[in-house]
Amino acid sequence: MGRAGAADEARVLELLGRMTLDEKIAQVVGFWEKEDGEAVAPLQGEFFEAATLDSFAKDGLGHLTRPYGTRPVDPVERAAWLWEFQRGLVTNTRLGIPALVHEECLTGLSAWKAATFPAPPSWGAAFDPELVEEMGAAIGTSMRALGIHQGLAPVVDVVRDPRWGRVEECIAEDPYLVGTVGTSYVRGLQSAGVHATLKHFVGYSNSRAGRNFAPVHAGPRELADVLLVPFEMALLDGGVRSVMAAYNEIDGVAVHGDPALLTGVLRHQWGFDGTVVADYFGIAFLQLLQRVAADLGEAASQALAAGVDIELPTGDAFLEPLKERIRSGQLDEALLDRAVVRALRQKDELGLLDATFDDAPPSEIDLDSPAHRAIARRLAEESVVLVSNDGTLPLATPRRVAVIGPNADRQAALFGCYSFVNHVLAQNPGYEVGFEAPTVLEALRAELVGVDVVSASGCAVDDDDRSGFDEAVAAASTSDVAVLVMGDHAGLFGRGTSGEGCDRDDLELPGVQRDLVEAVLATGTPVVLVLVTGRPYAVGWALESCAAVVQTFFPGEEGAAAIAGVLSGRVNPSGRLPLSLPRGAGALPYSYLHPLLGEGDEVSNLSTTPPAEFGHGLSYTSFAYDVLDVAEATPTDGELRATVRVTNTGDRAGDEVVQLYVHDLVGSVTRPVAQLVGFRRVHLEAGQSALVTLHVPTTRVAFSDRALNRVVEPGDLEVWFGTSSKRLVEGRTTLVGNVHPVTTSSPRWTTAEVR
Repeated sequence: MGRAGAADEARVLELLGRMTLDEKIAQVVGFWEKEDGEAVAPLQGEFFEAATLDSFAKDGLGHLTRPYGTRPVDPVERAAWLWEFQRGLVTNTRLGIPALVHEECLTGLSAWKAATFPAPPSWGAAFDPELVEEMGAAIGTSMRALGIHQGLAPVVDVVRDPRWGRVEECIAEDPYLVGTVGTSYVRGLQSAGVHATLKHFVGYSNSRAGRNFAPVHAGPRELADVLLVPFEMALLDGGVRSVMAAYNEIDGVAVHGDPALLTGVLRHQWGFDGTVVADYFGIAFLQLLQRVAADLGEAASQALAAGVDIELPTGDAFLEPLKERIRSGQLDEALLDRAVVRALRQKDELGLLDATFDDAPPSEIDLDSPAHRAIARRLAEESVVLVSNDGTLPLATPRRVAVIGPNADRQAALFGCYSFVNHVLAQNPGYEVGFEAPTVLEALRAELVGVDVVSASGCAVDDDDRSGFDEAVAAASTSDVAVLVMGDHAGLFGRGTSGEGCDRDDLELPGVQRDLVEAVLATGTPVVLVLVTGRPYAVGWALESCAAVVQTFFPGEEGAAAIAGVLSGRVNPSGRLPLSLPRGAGALPYSYLHPLLGEGDEVSNLSTTPPAEFGHGLSYTSFAYDVLDVAEATPTDGELRATVRVTNTGDRAGDEVVQLYVHDLVGSVTRPVAQLVGFRRVHLEAGQSALVTLHVPTTRVAFSDRALNRVVEPGDLEVWFGTSSKRLVEGRTTLVGNVHPVTTSSPRWTTAEVR
């Protein structure tokens, strides 16, 4: 396929100079071969391919859209087809440029038989960027072997409202956690020679009422200090090579047509020189949905001028409509040239301009190797959050366990919306999953050797049928403990309770699931509630009434074994909530990053305090914190250094996630009551202690002042280790010196030492 490396700018410009208008346009569009009934993108029925692939690509092709991920195809057979198609582009088009192949890869390569890893909130719950980087590298290696060059991941939107269906695609509600974990995924994927794509630039997660595609009203300070932070980190610290524009508008300006963001921030402020791709049909939506363009030609002109380089998944706007605008003199061809140069530069970086595809495609490939599964298992185990526990867990020696609930014995419950299982196979019945993925029931039966494990579904995920309640209650009544596995079903555009286009207007468990839990609680049998969801739900009632509550976020192919291991005690839980458990839909939108008045407890009769806060999670051992060491004074342009001693005071080994928070006591604008500035996962044997030192660049406490300049102001900071709601050891430091302006050259990453 050719060898990846730095682009040869002279070569790219020489190639551009030889191109006809048709050949230029061919390099900035994709082709998606779809069949009737395939609905894996919003409103795709509004758009049609006007030609076969061969005729479409007669002048070349920019992107080939999801040749592995649109329907179930054998990977080896599809690779043989792809190599032949690419050889045809090399030999049968005038310029001989292969297509760039892109695929979805949010929870692993979205292709038949490929390993499926935990969903992004699980990455956040693990607080383990190094492991996420390892996962990204494994995914990228599989993709590169199949001739795939670009992955449409990670999503680095900061969660602002859990009612939004795409929460399951996001990492956390904290921008620094999103930034570190998302950047690590970028580094891993790109280490394998596959370009990552940041999604969705920017503001998409801040939609009104948590509705997909809804208008976004974010002030410039919220945009700069919260929503843009992870994108900046992934670009400047991760070197990401592609960014996807977001569907949304911000204060009335559609992002796909916004030069202030796509050129001003990305190019001028951050120095990005990669490609900006449209979200699927996003350019056409400027006309169809946002009505800021009168026709597709005007939509193409706006997007191209704003800084969108590639139209995906097809060429609805960038083909004939754009060509007509250029030929009529309504659009300067130099704007098209700018996009073509970026597209060719990317292909050169990926080795495509030298690729001949004379080498043989893979004759065999294991997309779900033992190495993939080992990473999936570790990440699933680290991401399980024990939210509450009265001592029932780990299960001691029960003679009989009832496993109840709609997600107890349902394989698809383990996977997110962008998994191949729920994204594609759900619309292609009759195909096997293609890899091993036991259900929670099956995993518990394997885990609890010698225990009588009985089961009953009780109800479906999302309907009002209570006919299975009696069987569930009977099973619980004769058992020592009842494990209720509840939660979501991931789907698309209303076909699930979580996923793209599957938003909620309340945060009760879907359907009659809460009623089922309460019916089982009435038996008096201890209830362990296991949540397998894509978003956090309002389950404060369960924390008060259930013996234990376990939260997981679509934990992937090894997720059931991880859950079973936590319940049995084989795995000591160490996950921490990346998203606050909401009090209820009426308290939304809520973020732990709220200013003092955002708490509302004393100034309103409606409390927003969550039942379990961001960063919370229990263990089967105990940890003690002492000896906080933080300097009395920290230069505004320097580094906050904080050290704490952590001791495992229990009787078994465990992992603690050490978290460092600050609160700026007085600022020129209101500041959050708590802000995560650093963390480190630490493994400690029973009785073992460690000194953990976090080196925090003052950039982490910077904010946009009244003039919207990002600065570090002098003044007092409260500093504490623990979780945002529980200060285990705390102190103070004073930022001293002048107001310090933050630039792109300022350090952004907190580092850690453990000794």
